Amino acid sequence: MKPLRTHTGIAAPLDRPNVDTDQIIPKQFLKLIGRTGYGKFLFYDWRYKSEDQPDPAFVLNDPRYKGASILIAGRNFGCGSSREHAVWALCDYGFRVIVAPSFADIFSSNAVKNGLATVVLTEAETAELTRRAREVKDYQFTIDLEKKQVTDTLGFSAAITMDEFRRQCLLEGLDDIKRTLQQEAQIAAYEGKRKSWMEFAGN
Repeated sequence: MKPLRTHTGIAAPLDRPNVDTDQIIPKQFLKLIGRTGYGKFLFYDWRYKSEDQPDPAFVLNDPRYKGASILIAGRNFGCGSSREHAVWALCDYGFRVIVAPSFADIFSSNAVKNGLATVVLTEAETAELTRRAREVKDYQFTIDLEKKQVTDTLGFSAAITMDEFRRQCLLEGLDDIKRTLQQEAQIAAYEGKRKSWMEFAGN
């Protein structure tokens, strides 16, 4: 997991509330082995018509948002089931940051474990970013997790609301395994004592 301190990228507006994990990655695509390959199925029922034909009305099929790495979403993004595949699909597509007024907690927990930042702004701030992404050609903005700010070159500025533990994990690139390995010396010491105790008990 790579550290995420600042990120600047093209922003795609998905102005829909209560986007659930089955909409992010439909259940029929959960059969892949591993965490890659899900990006092409992201928002499948919205991105495609019948026979895998792209729907030009869906935002990610608009050429203006090609290469978008920031998604601006509605409130309660990532609700529904706890499937981590939803985060894998977003990451595999190329998103590093999701901005919304609120997120489902399990989704946010899964996101931080995969280096995907879930940035909470107010309804008004999210609406303003959505407007700019729709109206300004090649619109980009910057997320700075160190300063806890979202800014653009047109004068927008907003403070980030984020759980401090999750922010530190993103800043340092710590997934569950890396966090555990930070205690490697203590674990080794415990295992050493445990082995000795077990050998003594066996005698």
